[in-house]
Amino acid sequence: MLRSTFLHLRGIGPWTEASLWRSGLSSWEEFRSRRTLDGVSPDRKARWDAELDRSEEALRSRSAEFFAERLPANEHWRLYPEFRKETAFLDIETTSLSPYDGIVTVVAVHGGGETRSFVAGDTLEELPAYLRRFRVLATFNGIFFDVPFLEVAFPRWVAPRAHIDLRFVLRRLGYSGGLKRIEQQLGLGDRSGVEGLRGLDAVRLWHDWRRGKREALDLLVEYNRADTVNLEPLLDFAVGELGNRLRPMFRSSGLDAFESGGAGVEPPELPTRTG
Repeated sequence: MLRSTFLHLRGIGPWTEASLWRSGLSSWEEFRSRRTLDGVSPDRKARWDAELDRSEEALRSRSAEFFAERLPANEHWRLYPEFRKETAFLDIETTSLSPYDGIVTVVAVHGGGETRSFVAGDTLEELPAYLRRFRVLATFNGIFFDVPFLEVAFPRWVAPRAHIDLRFVLRRLGYSGGLKRIEQQLGLGDRSGVEGLRGLDAVRLWHDWRRGKREALDLLVEYNRADTVNLEPLLDFAVGELGNRLRPMFRSSGLDAFESGGAGVEPPELPTRTG
């Protein structure tokens, strides 16, 4: 999808991008191959071509940050098919709803073919260095919860600019509420062994472990891992659904740019112009 995206070019918004797609320009290569574009000055066309040259270089160097800085935040999910192997799915457990009143207890990171857990007082200090191997962060409500907590816990840690918050991606598709509710609605994810556990249970399990119940920490880690691993099928679903919304625009030109590299996406349902 990323090579079909033009929203990161200065001066191009959802309407213009959709117009380009409908006119048959479904990739950066096709855009640059056109010497002229109707309604576009030669100078502007040259600037956009130069920006696409820089985009190709950024993609070759695996700079998700380049695109994250230029795309609207609610379009960062467009990076996922291209950066799937470099995406870190992350979820944290805490003792409070405020990063100033509680601590981070357990963190799970799923990506790159493995899932790792980090526990306060043991391995948690290794987390910032581990996260540096990834280029895209994927969370559920991480913008308002996970990231602020980690920024307080690790003042020198800088969150990736490319951040896909599934809470808001799924809301665009009509799914709202908590993570577990959406998992149930969609029939996605696996909670074997931690069925029925919720956020308050995670707090209780941490305190139980601190009081000497070793099995409580094991259960807390498994609960946290489920929250994290289950984000992957949810993001796969969301990107696929958003891509399906775009296909009519490409088919109108006899094109379909989304068959390779995963699904694509669209600006949330473009309205029809009138008048």
